[in-house]
Amino acid sequence: MLGWLTWLASPTYRRHMRENIALAGMAHVRNAAIAEAGKGVAELPKIWLRPSAELVDRVAQVTGWELVEAARAAGRGVLYLTPHLGCFEITAQYLAARPSADGSVHPITVLYRRPRQDWLAPLMELGRGANLKLAPTDLGGVRRLMKALKQGQATGLLPDQVPGSGEGIWVPFFGKPAYTMTLAARLAEGGATILMTYAERLHYSAGYHIHFIALSAPLAGDLPSRVAQLNHEIEAIIRLCPEQYLWGYNRYKKPAGAPEPQ
Repeated sequence: MLGWLTWLASPTYRRHMRENIALAGMAHVRNAAIAEAGKGVAELPKIWLRPSAELVDRVAQVTGWELVEAARAAGRGVLYLTPHLGCFEITAQYLAARPSADGSVHPITVLYRRPRQDWLAPLMELGRGANLKLAPTDLGGVRRLMKALKQGQATGLLPDQVPGSGEGIWVPFFGKPAYTMTLAARLAEGGATILMTYAERLHYSAGYHIHFIALSAPLAGDLPSRVAQLNHEIEAIIRLCPEQYLWGYNRYKKPAGAPEPQ
């Protein structure tokens, strides 16, 4: 109901969702995507307000955990890329709370954009476990991510979030130029392992199924080529669960001061 109320109340939201879904050839999932977007909003109070230990109990299934174990055992930094797909708020909390097979716990530093509404910030910061560290989306936050990776720790960010001017380049996303962050590709230059991840929302409040997926091929080429490759990787996992992608997000906006797409 919440998803459909949002759809009916906002012409801008409807326009973005229609255009983005059509561009990706996903028109058949529109109704499901509207409903899932509503679920995503409705679940946020619990995600933000409850302890992380309680949240991880809601994870009913995990696929690809052996990739996490292998990445941790390698001793290099790990970069988890979580698009706006499914319950993207829970994946970092799960990683921060679940120990490895040897019982060791692993901190994770995630890039965090403070909400425009100041009253929301304390709610978003509640319930974070001691191993989940928030880094602001500024130069200081990027330095924290780099430091964590150099120390062999885990980091995470949303790779399909539109960056500010000067922090991205125009590369295709579902066939249309999208201003895309270069940060993920740059962070990987130090040899960090990259894993894609998303938490699929199961039906009838049955919890979440978290997926960990390796890149289809190592990042290669110059910076634009690597950024474009990551967009292709994001497209691939969206196709696995298209009804739970945040299609109403204005992914193709042009930040103030950014160059025109070529």
